[in-house]
Amino acid sequence: PGSSWDNAGMAANSRLTVADLRASKGTRQYTDVYVSSVDEAAAAADGGIDIITIQDSQMSTEMRSAAGNAFIVVGLDYGQVITTDDYLRAAFSAINNGADACWCAASLQTIERLAAEGIPVVGHVGLIPPRRTWTGGFKAVGKTATTAMEVWSQTAALVDAGAFAAEIEVVPEPVATAISAKTSLVMISMGSGPNCDAQYLFSSDVLGTNTGHVPRHAKQYADLRTELDRIQEMRVAAYAAFVDDVASGGFPDAARLVGIDPGELATFASALAAEQ
Repeated sequence: PGSSWDNAGMAANSRLTVADLRASKGTRQYTDVYVSSVDEAAAAADGGIDIITIQDSQMSTEMRSAAGNAFIVVGLDYGQVITTDDYLRAAFSAINNGADACWCAASLQTIERLAAEGIPVVGHVGLIPPRRTWTGGFKAVGKTATTAMEVWSQTAALVDAGAFAAEIEVVPEPVATAISAKTSLVMISMGSGPNCDAQYLFSSDVLGTNTGHVPRHAKQYADLRTELDRIQEMRVAAYAAFVDDVASGGFPDAARLVGIDPGELATFASALAAEQ
């Protein structure tokens, strides 16, 4: 008991919940962005983003505060988190730091274990990047009747495992639409069309900071790369000016020096000279 818990509970009650997302399935489109810094999380929250996705290594109480009322999904790092017990520890750490759910691409058995402990789990179907070799690399999944049914089977299996949502990545729009309409899962579309329950993009694409491949489904809404390049040039120029200032004797100048009373200085000099 105590007022601190009550205050935290009141603040949390104004945030989206799993129950909210499930209750509104099929009635609206949520927005979801992957962020990589506290500043991006704060900007996303201020910009009205509903769901913020981050990596588990970045989840903190500071990130929770920056995200405001946004629903935070923490991505449990597939390949770095290994055993089911590892996933449980990572998930509880994220939840204890203020996360609302955990993305998990591990086995159905692991997802079942997380769900059994009350951890809200977001699964993944379609193109699953850590497992892309099984579906032919970074390419669309579900373009044939057989592979489309495989995406449906993945989705149904996640329901049985206890997940409440799933990211559906690069699946043909009609297939994703049909699956989203049939499943109880909250379906989060990344490149799978407008008829799922949320639209998901990476901040690097939204903000225009991506220096690598830009996927077809991404859309840029700002050109921060140009601004960041300009800022980097300003950094280099400032450091170079500092180097030149030191070399020429211009730094440090008199305004940046600490003085001493002449009498005290004379006393110090005499005492120093007497030292062996």
